[in-house]
Amino acid sequence: QVQLVESGGGLVQAGGSLRLSCAASGRTFSFAAMGWFRQAPGKERELVVAIDWISGAPYYADSVKGRFTISRDNAMNRVWLQMNSLEPRDTAVYYCAASRYHSGRALSDYDYWGQGTQVTVSS
Repeated sequence: QVQLVESGGGLVQAGGSLRLSCAASGRTFSFAAMGWFRQAPGKERELVVAIDWISGAPYYADSVKGRFTISRDNAMNRVWLQMNSLEPRDTAVYYCAASRYHSGRALSDYDYWGQGTQVTVSS
């Protein structure tokens, strides 16, 4: 089993920044990538960013390119999501997730999930 715990959400004004953190524990050797998903009220959960745990190669959804940055520290089993130039449309619950696939993109590619952290961007 892998346990994921997110932190760092909150309320911020449009144009502001937040940094989310995800700490992994347990069988961390069993996953190949980590990602951040988000789910807004009434919408499906979507992949925002992901990172290959071995190579560090990132993936960004078009909606966040140039504004969000994902990074990881393998030794600490942590991944961070730096979110800049936040917009009201970024408001959602953000979930950290771990995948057995290096290039996991679909929801079903991810086996382990955190409890989520709320990000609210006011206009």
